[in-house]
Amino acid sequence: MSMERQIAGAGGKGFMASYLESLALVERLHRLLLDVIKDEFERVGVLEINAVQALLLFNIGDNEVTAGELKSRGYYQGSNVSYNLKKLVEMGYMHHQRCEIDRRSVRVRLTQKGREIRDIVGTLFARHAEGLQAKGVLGQEGIEEITTALRRVERYWTDQIRYIY
Repeated sequence: MSMERQIAGAGGKGFMASYLESLALVERLHRLLLDVIKDEFERVGVLEINAVQALLLFNIGDNEVTAGELKSRGYYQGSNVSYNLKKLVEMGYMHHQRCEIDRRSVRVRLTQKGREIRDIVGTLFARHAEGLQAKGVLGQEGIEEITTALRRVERYWTDQIRYIY
């Protein structure tokens, strides 16, 4: 079947077209999230770090992790994790320490300065969650449906990667 026929489907929009639209939406939402964080940081006068680094600090939270764990646990989505960790350590947002067992591995955790950034992002997200509910954009049931659907797609894609190898 041709790509055009798959996209069009039998009667109207078709599943493939909806799937491609949802993929584009996920991409746009991630970029928009980074813009929202950047705008918040400009508003509060934090200009030293970028939105990707701020999100990384938020996701690490109170945990102590290795660079490898950042990706495997889903804390960080990006190819330049080592660069961002190095910059965050240099700027005083993170502590780093060689692992006693495996000297090649470095463990990182937030400094007080890093926890302050985490708290700014957390406050922003709390404000958004409250606004989504208060304005009727999304309620508890709706957010649970979205999360469930996204987890199913995540499992499917993960299975596809594992199947390849």
